Amino acid sequence: MPLIGLPYVRGQVRGLWIAILHLLLAATACAYTPLSESALRNVTVSEEDFDIHNGPLLAPILIPRVPGTEGQVKTQQHFVNFFKSLPKWTVQWQNSTGKTPATGDKDVPFQNLIIRREPPWVKPGQANYLTLVAHYDSKIEPAGFIGATDSAAPCAMLLHVAKALDPYLTQMYDEMVALGENGGTVPQDMALQILFLDGEEAFKTWTDTDSLYGARSLSHEWENTFNPAMSHYKTPLEQIRLFVLLDLLGAPEPRIPSYFQSTHWAYKAMAEIEKRMRDLGILETKPSIPFLSDVNKAPSMFGTSGIGDDHVPFMMKGVNVLHMIPSPFPYYWHKMEDDGEHLDMPTVRDWTKIVTAFVMEWLDAMEVMPEEGA
Repeated sequence: MPLIGLPYVRGQVRGLWIAILHLLLAATACAYTPLSESALRNVTVSEEDFDIHNGPLLAPILIPRVPGTEGQVKTQQHFVNFFKSLPKWTVQWQNSTGKTPATGDKDVPFQNLIIRREPPWVKPGQANYLTLVAHYDSKIEPAGFIGATDSAAPCAMLLHVAKALDPYLTQMYDEMVALGENGGTVPQDMALQILFLDGEEAFKTWTDTDSLYGARSLSHEWENTFNPAMSHYKTPLEQIRLFVLLDLLGAPEPRIPSYFQSTHWAYKAMAEIEKRMRDLGILETKPSIPFLSDVNKAPSMFGTSGIGDDHVPFMMKGVNVLHMIPSPFPYYWHKMEDDGEHLDMPTVRDWTKIVTAFVMEWLDAMEVMPEEGA
């Protein structure tokens, strides 16, 4: 990537500046610890959790979820009730309103959910967040549209991640407290943040103003909200170390490109998880090519992603983004067929395992995971 604003210095001093910058750019990759084979085998997903009719994670989301409607309120309540069973997580709302081409002068409410699990010692502005994101609204047209891949299934995947990580985070934080550690470094202050974003879908035709209502509001607020003086991070936006956006996942044979060179290292880490899980027989699907097959993408092949999605307002403000969206889109994108019956459940469960393992590796959860035979 180009070095912008590097002062003109000579010889070794200039080389030192470049070396320091490379270290800073590589900081996002530090403290990432691959799971052992036995730890990977411990990453499991219950078929019952993702049952499209009665599953506690997915089934309640497989309804129309248009902003401001009863279906969306039910979905919000589902999320809130789920995290009541995980009391160490905090749930916050970020609310806004906006006018849309479909509603005229009527203000439509947009409500983002911000869910966090932080080390107990962190103060405001201290934690750095691996941020997992999916939008939970559905399109207003066609009437009755559910959007199972778009993005009910990704939302359910993130619920599973929270449930799966909760005991490991509890044990990890408790052990660190017992050892007298009280943070102050990036690895010690790592936390998990889940965003369920509202208003991703356009109400009429996708434009800069008729789309991404929730993401635009939240990114603007976080850019202009300041943490207490002397905080490690000036704004909540700066606390995001990686923004992992899941969208349109759950159709068979997905192909996910690596969209951004700045996060290609994270893409390769997730691809390695997929490869290892396939080699170990952990994944159910047998695609013609891996879900994540872009690992050898040359730097010259990266350009500007043309996919408009919730990451855009954050990326424009400097946030590192790992975009998990297939190209091409599922054949039933924005069609009535995007419902629970058309989900490929082995693919849904495999994605859930891959993402869960990625989060475990990021947070170094293997330190407290039981080893085989223990």
